[in-house]
Amino acid sequence: MDRATDVRLAQCFVAVDDHDKALAFYCDVLGFEVRNDVGFEGMRWVTVASPEQDVEIVLEPPAASPDISPADKQAMAELLAKGILRGVNFTTTDCDALFERVRAAGFDVLQEPVDQPYGMRDCAFRDPAGNMVRFLERPAD
Repeated sequence: MDRATDVRLAQCFVAVDDHDKALAFYCDVLGFEVRNDVGFEGMRWVTVASPEQDVEIVLEPPAASPDISPADKQAMAELLAKGILRGVNFTTTDCDALFERVRAAGFDVLQEPVDQPYGMRDCAFRDPAGNMVRFLERPAD
């Protein structure tokens, strides 16, 4: 077996400042399921994923390392509040319908659906913590 095909993405991490608000977005609006909910040293990590795939998103506190300095923890919280930390890109089979569902739920629109010159149709929102969440629809074959 080729080693390159033996490596697959398992999890990615998204910083959130309120897990319950994040769950309302990722589970109630997007339809993800909670796969794990762990507390440790006063912090919480919640793992969510689409029922259709193995890749999981771990919703974690900003600066979740127990060894981070108070100044760095404050800096991370400020960056999250400004929406500067990176987000996640998802694919969907119907960008417009998903856009309407997320907008109707009241989330902050960054970009309405648009056909991109590279062939994708996409839209973007901010999740409750301010992370950019983009939804991409691949062109039909």
